[in-house]
Amino acid sequence: MQPDQVPSVEIADLPADAMLLDVREHDEWAAGHAPGAKHVPMYELPGRLDELPADGTVYVVCRSAVRSARVAAYLNAGGWDAVNVAGGMRAWLADGRELVADHGEPLVI
Repeated sequence: MQPDQVPSVEIADLPADAMLLDVREHDEWAAGHAPGAKHVPMYELPGRLDELPADGTVYVVCRSAVRSARVAAYLNAGGWDAVNVAGGMRAWLADGRELVADHGEPLVI
């Protein structure tokens, strides 16, 4: 499955109990992320697949939905049910969703 063929969901349609996988870099995550999201940077994912749930849908997010589309395609090819979050964290922020940071005022970089 190619990244442009990956199932996607708009922020407004994201289930409240979604298992959100944030695949951004460490500095992006530290600057601002969704509460309760699981952070596994894209480049670390192949070695950390055992941290993902074996069942249920994994909603994958990055800054703008490009990396997350690639990760969702990769996960779907490996047997997971993965959905790309359209618009990424930029759309999350634009929708007024809660954002937390490791230090200081949260933002999306």
